[in-house]
Amino acid sequence: MSEPKSSARPASTPKPALDAVMGDKAGNPLRRALWLDALDRQLRPHLPPTLATRCRLANVNGEHLVFLVESPVWHAKVRLAEAQLIDAARSIGLKVTKVTVKTAAAAPPRSPAIDNRNGPHAVSAATHKGLRDALACLKDVDSTRS
Repeated sequence: MSEPKSSARPASTPKPALDAVMGDKAGNPLRRALWLDALDRQLRPHLPPTLATRCRLANVNGEHLVFLVESPVWHAKVRLAEAQLIDAARSIGLKVTKVTVKTAAAAPPRSPAIDNRNGPHAVSAATHKGLRDALACLKDVDSTRS
C-alpha cells in the first residue's frame, strides 16, 4: 500500500488581527491614527498644563498643525499659545509654521437616569422616599373613601 500524500501547502497559523490589518494598505488610516496619537503624547509635556488637558492634536498636514478643543474659550487660549505650540512641535522634529484650532462639542454628560451603575432599576434615596410618600397618600385616600 502506498502512503497518503500530504497536502502541498504548509499549514499556516492565523495572524493576529492587528498584524493582519497593519500589513495591508487598509492599515494606513490606523497607522496614521497611531502616529498622530504618539505625536500628541510627545507634545503634551511641552504645553502649558492648562492646555495639555484641554486640547488634542487632530492632524498634521504638511507644515500645519491642527488642534481640537471643546469650547471657544479654549480655542482662544490655544491661539494665544500658537508660538509655543510651534516651538514644541519643532523640538520633536516637525517642520511646522502654522497652527489651526477647531472647536468640537464634547460628548454630553450622561444623565443619571441613563447611567445605571447600580442596576437597571436603581433609584435615588430621594426618589424612593417620594414614591413611598405618594403611595402612603394614596392609601390614606382609599381608607377615607371606604
